[in-house]
Amino acid sequence: MRALAIYIAKRLLWTLPTLLLVGMIVFVMVRLIPGDPVQVALGDQVSAGESEAFRARLGLDQPIPLQFLYWMGRAVQGDLGNSISNGQPVLALMLGRFQVTFLIMVVAVALATCIAVPAGMVAAWKQNGRLDFSFVALSTLLMSVPSFWLGLLMLLVFGVKLGWLPVVGFVPLSENPRAALSYMILPIATLTLIEMGVLTRMVRASAIEVLRLEYIMHARAKGLSERRVLLRHALPNAFGPIWTMIGLILGGLLGGAAVLETVFTLPGLGRLLVDAIFARDYPVVQGCLLFTALVYVVVNLIVDLCYPLFDPRVVAS
Repeated sequence: MRALAIYIAKRLLWTLPTLLLVGMIVFVMVRLIPGDPVQVALGDQVSAGESEAFRARLGLDQPIPLQFLYWMGRAVQGDLGNSISNGQPVLALMLGRFQVTFLIMVVAVALATCIAVPAGMVAAWKQNGRLDFSFVALSTLLMSVPSFWLGLLMLLVFGVKLGWLPVVGFVPLSENPRAALSYMILPIATLTLIEMGVLTRMVRASAIEVLRLEYIMHARAKGLSERRVLLRHALPNAFGPIWTMIGLILGGLLGGAAVLETVFTLPGLGRLLVDAIFARDYPVVQGCLLFTALVYVVVNLIVDLCYPLFDPRVVAS
């Protein structure tokens, strides 16, 4: 129990410098974006006094280190400032958009996991057979297809040709759940297919490694059925690397959500970030980048904290 507490404390302590480093990187990256946010927000026809007053209100008249400390101090308190474009609080703006991204991302990864784990286990069980070859070929094909191309293909087939699902627009889940689901089916299906290929290959590789261990041979020698060997002995020990991959996929999807949200015209966090970059909206860009990095760190922290459930040896190490 003490070893588990030490393990958790170490992971939590490592999170703090990680977040600080992420904040510094985000701050520097935003400052490297070309263009003057004050000029973009006010236009070219404003006086020098108005421009300087607006710059002072944003804190852009201070030295860079002071700007960073001021921004981080407010960010820790949950104050990411207001959008230059529309004046709305950045945090509220992001949380509203994040709901769309989060729902689609989590549902897609959950569905992909539910399909990929059985497929990967069966492929490992039938290694080098026809079934294994079929699963490997299909997963490789899915991994090779760009998400935006698959999304456009889904829109063309199910939206334009067949007319089963809407092509453009979005309805919030709180307003009309049935209509909202019809708009989410295609992006969720696209993400599920893409991530299913990655997870199937990962499950197969992990299961093959576990099935070669001596305790699996011992379980078979005891006369246990193959189903029991796979589910009770192989899967729990093979799921550790898979769990890590799920965390990485969730973080990667959050960072690359802009492409899919643009294809399906979804008002998500990724599209908000892209729009803010084009508008030179410093507070929104900084907030979106910091929030995305924070979610990525938190997801991987949760993965690390849950890892002892699949492999108790990590606590002892």
